[in-house]
Amino acid sequence: MGSQSIYTKENLLDSNEFRKKAHMMVDFIADYYENIEKYPVLSQVAPGYLKNVLPKSAPYCPEPIESILKDVQEHIVPGLTHWQSPNFFAYFPANSSIAGFLGEMLATGFNVVGFNWVSSPAASELESIVIDWLGQMLVLPKSFLFSGGGGGVIHGSSCEAILCTLLTARDLVLNTIGSDSIGKLVVYCSDQTHSAFQKASQIAGIHSRNFRAIKTTRSTSFALSPHLLRSTICSDIEDGLIPLYLCATVGTTSTAAVDPLGSLCNVTKDYGMWVHVDAAYAGSACICPEFHHFIDGVEGANSFSFNPHKLLFTMLDCCCLWVKDSNALIKSLSTSPEYLRNKATDSKQVVDYKDWQISLSRRFRAMKLWIVLRSYGVEKLRNVLRSNVALAKLFEELVATDNKFEIVAPRKFSLVCFRISPSAISKAKSSIIFNSKSETNKSYINEINNKLLESINSSGGLYMTPTVVEGVFVLRCAIGATLTQEAHVRMAWNVIKKHADVILNMHV
Repeated sequence: MGSQSIYTKENLLDSNEFRKKAHMMVDFIADYYENIEKYPVLSQVAPGYLKNVLPKSAPYCPEPIESILKDVQEHIVPGLTHWQSPNFFAYFPANSSIAGFLGEMLATGFNVVGFNWVSSPAASELESIVIDWLGQMLVLPKSFLFSGGGGGVIHGSSCEAILCTLLTARDLVLNTIGSDSIGKLVVYCSDQTHSAFQKASQIAGIHSRNFRAIKTTRSTSFALSPHLLRSTICSDIEDGLIPLYLCATVGTTSTAAVDPLGSLCNVTKDYGMWVHVDAAYAGSACICPEFHHFIDGVEGANSFSFNPHKLLFTMLDCCCLWVKDSNALIKSLSTSPEYLRNKATDSKQVVDYKDWQISLSRRFRAMKLWIVLRSYGVEKLRNVLRSNVALAKLFEELVATDNKFEIVAPRKFSLVCFRISPSAISKAKSSIIFNSKSETNKSYINEINNKLLESINSSGGLYMTPTVVEGVFVLRCAIGATLTQEAHVRMAWNVIKKHADVILNMHV
């Protein structure tokens, strides 16, 4: 028996083996989607369940894919909350599509690390092309597009987009006034702005005492008031502070509120501030002409971002960021070690996306976005987005016509915010005097609605998540999962009514 050379390496990318196992994996995933409604939407496992069923250490010898998939089915699937279920109405969607899946497969198959142009020219150039395509679909001002002197990049999340633009704004100011003044920089948002902005501010070195979350109210649909923004800025200037950055939102997480971009930008331009528009959720809808008005005024902003992985069928992760001043962004984020030097970079004629993001390595995200846009086209994407909004409007009508419930915030897109109404709770407790405006009874109303949500989610039939606005506990029904149809929305409403009846009867 001859000895094997120490230089002989087993081929872990054998094409025949890959073809066989990939077919098995596609069949497994297709079966999962086909049977997804059989699973409770919210995972019902207890914390720590998995360590009790998996080995204490990695296997020493290879295991067949059949055994691995068996364990996935028996041990992993029960621990999943099924985001692709048609009965998933929680958070915001992370919807899937065949085109998005195939694009992800292709990007993973190529597995290029496109940190600069020379490391994979097609990856960099496709990203620049597809980001302009999408900007044109949104009718963004030309100043945001590569074709107009701006430019864009695909990040993993809005958190990264916000951080990168905040670092850019910070450096622009500190390069003028000196780094010792960082403690004077102030950033602004509403109390409905995503917590990612607060985290970005901490990372960027903005002191916590200089983070302004301006209160919103139900009377303005929880949008940021330009008047309150200006008065807050003026107060800070009187205290010797320096206004730096505003994070405005189109489609807040709690209620999908829309900040008035034009009016806010009119305020910030008086103080030389950077304005970033976070449209992570609602940006997708704005490719439809009838929703484009929600980003009116974006021409006054410095940067704009949204997540195609939420509603545009592009699979997690995909966040598109556009900036007017790409040179400022690059100046803040670029590094040029010798081991990355090359003639293309030195020519200044290419885009090196490592200088547009925090990390060096990056995935070929443009591939899946390109395939989604080509496979479905603008018209089909718009129509599916409109269908989600129509389903949300249906759900809103079902809520509004039942006097046991009330809509808490106006519906603008495909999110409906509602609760059991105080009057219904008061009626259920008709044997006692019930003042829904007292603090004690406000808490009781919130408790009833919290119990309703817990009851619904524990049933496994659907999954929703809550928020609290102006002290009011709210149930959020976020419609947008790819598989959701009218029947699922009506079923969800029937489940909600059934559980509400039980809850109200229990607390008579």
